[in-house]
Amino acid sequence: MADKDTKRYMELQMEEMKTFHAKNAEKCDSATKDSNSEREKEAEIARLYEDLAEYEEDLECFEKELEIVNTNELKDISRVLTQSLLDEERDYEQELKTVLEAGWTHMVEELKTHPKEQLDIIKENPFCDIEKKLSDAYPEYSGSFETDIRNLLVQRWQTLITIKKAHIKEEIAEIKTSGLKPHYAKRVYKRYHGIK
Repeated sequence: MADKDTKRYMELQMEEMKTFHAKNAEKCDSATKDSNSEREKEAEIARLYEDLAEYEEDLECFEKELEIVNTNELKDISRVLTQSLLDEERDYEQELKTVLEAGWTHMVEELKTHPKEQLDIIKENPFCDIEKKLSDAYPEYSGSFETDIRNLLVQRWQTLITIKKAHIKEEIAEIKTSGLKPHYAKRVYKRYHGIK
């Protein structure tokens, strides 16, 4: 009889253990499902904030570039941009020259305020030498080539900044339309991507 009781007691203990482990397994499954669901929600919010984060990064970069354009001598701008920002994808020397050529072409062809020969000098020389070459070729020029060149560069960066700010505003409106607050979306984006 004692063996029967012991056997029965052991069976009851086994059933309790099975029930206990089944409940724990359900909790783990539920926690895993909740965790996966939460991770999917975070991924969705992070995707919603992705363009905004990119625009904010671009804006910050353009503002730094504008500061360099404003605070350095013309001949040094390309070098300082390259050394300071270390963007391997961008050729600042060529970018500056392209901006200058486009702006000067507008002044020559549309505004008719500058002769075509000045544009030829710009096209033939590296950016860092253009101001000096223009000043040497046109000593009688009543304006300032440095001011003209800097104004074209500043105008270009201010335009880029204005465009980025408009994009940021649109993205913020889109996030608000989805029912989220932008600062919350940013926090989730950073957490999701491990950004401090």
